[in-house]
Amino acid sequence: MPSGLPLDGVPAIFEYIPYRKSDMVRARDERNHPWLAQNGYVSLRVDMRGSGDSDGVMPDMYSQEELDDARAVIDWIAAQDWCNGHVGMFGTSWGGTASLQACLDPPPALKTIIAVCATHDRYEDDIHHMGGCLITDTLEWGATMPSVLALPPTPHSGHDWFARWTERLETLSFPVETWVREEARGAYWRHGSIKEQTHRIGCPVLAVGGWADRYSNSVMSLVDACPENVWGIVGPWGHHYPDHGHPGPAMGFQHVALEWWDQWLKPTDPGEPDWPKLRVWMREFETPENAIDLRAGAWVQSGPAGQETEAREFWLGDRATLTQTKPDESLAWTVPSDLRHGMAAGDTGYFGRFGGLPLEQSEDDARALCFDSAPLSADMKLYGAAGLTLTVAAQARRSHICVRLNDVSPDGVSSRVSLAVVNLALDDALDAPDEPHDGGPRQITVKFPTNAYRFKAGHRLRVSVATSYWPIVWTPPQIGSVEISEGTLRLPVLPHGPMALDTPLPDAAAMPQTACFDVLSAPRLQREQKTEDNGEIITGWHQPLSSVRYNDIETVFSYETRAEHRIHPDDPCSAVSVFNHEMTLDRPDGQASVTSRLRTTSDPDAYHLAFDFQVSWSGEMIFERQWTQSIARRFS
Repeated sequence: MPSGLPLDGVPAIFEYIPYRKSDMVRARDERNHPWLAQNGYVSLRVDMRGSGDSDGVMPDMYSQEELDDARAVIDWIAAQDWCNGHVGMFGTSWGGTASLQACLDPPPALKTIIAVCATHDRYEDDIHHMGGCLITDTLEWGATMPSVLALPPTPHSGHDWFARWTERLETLSFPVETWVREEARGAYWRHGSIKEQTHRIGCPVLAVGGWADRYSNSVMSLVDACPENVWGIVGPWGHHYPDHGHPGPAMGFQHVALEWWDQWLKPTDPGEPDWPKLRVWMREFETPENAIDLRAGAWVQSGPAGQETEAREFWLGDRATLTQTKPDESLAWTVPSDLRHGMAAGDTGYFGRFGGLPLEQSEDDARALCFDSAPLSADMKLYGAAGLTLTVAAQARRSHICVRLNDVSPDGVSSRVSLAVVNLALDDALDAPDEPHDGGPRQITVKFPTNAYRFKAGHRLRVSVATSYWPIVWTPPQIGSVEISEGTLRLPVLPHGPMALDTPLPDAAAMPQTACFDVLSAPRLQREQKTEDNGEIITGWHQPLSSVRYNDIETVFSYETRAEHRIHPDDPCSAVSVFNHEMTLDRPDGQASVTSRLRTTSDPDAYHLAFDFQVSWSGEMIFERQWTQSIARRFS
């Protein structure tokens, strides 16, 4: 037993991710694990099978072996002399989702979890698809994930580290092929998604998200689905641990987490915590910018959103209006088809990139079919998931409907509140249909992600409808005529003013108190957009070389990423996405370098992927793979 621990052990908490405990995200780990150890817990970081210093192979995300390994680790921890048999699990992104998966029919020792920026729906609310449409973040992650797994084990993992590394490289997987191929929800994406299994959540869950991160949809949804076991916090930030939350205000995550662990891991028979079910940042209008340091709004608290709200309805009306009176006559509209729609989108907030917030929306509104409400006579507080029901007729079976809900200020500034898309080739559950749709009129419901937003008196609601959203969403294979009719917008609203927090959330604190690392380079991400002489539009971004040095192991970890999206506005099949990614480890015994390049194009029948992947050690190439793959487009 480690010295200084009680004879009967203490609770243990572990984080389970593939991002290398010894270097890659160690600077982030140093903010959490030492703090937990200082406050009476054994805290562990575990490299997943096939990553970092662990053995084995990782065939894909959330494989059954990965889920089984998590349970084996929990059982192992609980059996150690230094543990009292009470185990907690936490993580952000992949680690948060792994924690959610472990809490389904959990091992007896797993008493509670904290899931940050995690998804409960791998298909709809992850990094791969949105409304049944392929998103280009899939391709970025497809180039990045193999790079992470291809970095070498550390020398202290064993004298045979190099042999184990080369063996891992020979079995390295590139699951982006599967992610693109699995166009509909299906069994592949249901595996590991807890959305339809919330009745199996067997321990208390603290779900934490941020409105600038699309993963945040899981927080309110889980609290509503399982209020007896789930508590939620949603702040204004993106894909980050909340103590480094941006946009701010950030939150003292470590202090909130410690209060949670003390509640559930230390008492023999813990009672119900004196916490509101939901604590969320209620946003409000602000002038759109690529990056905002502090968002407008305020913290509020409530019970489950579904128990607190009432429905408010608006109808699509004549003369491009959004009216609270149902039209007496049938109306129909043709949706514009403009492949430039989406150029004011920003990006989706994945990976915690700096900036990328939605820009002023007027240019995209001009490329869409828009419906405006009258100026609101009083504030209206959206709280939950809005939905837009439409009757749709599409000339092309594989068409998209892309809908934005905007807040328009009295002086005409248009700010995006929410975004939703639907692939009309799929059925209402986003599964493969039993029979192909004939394109005739059908009713669909476009469900927006959950939200908390105050529309101010004097502002107008705007619903904007289009048929594409490049470069976030891959283009449909052809742009045909799409008509809509009989549209109804349903908003869950708080009938009374939201309650301010009974107890303020703690401010973020500077951690760690003593750093074992030096940040050598951390340049801001750079974005660009331009139009070539031939009309082709190029958008993209570049994360310049970023480096951190871990002094105790004399190791420098560096990475650089570049993204470029091209399209000609007259041709949906002219779309091109290219991601270039490089990671290096400079160690006393040598330098490991991994570079990957993924180029994606498409035609009406297939996606075409071209991958170039190289790994070197001290300047010598030790692994190389180039391949091209054509993947049939059945629905997207």
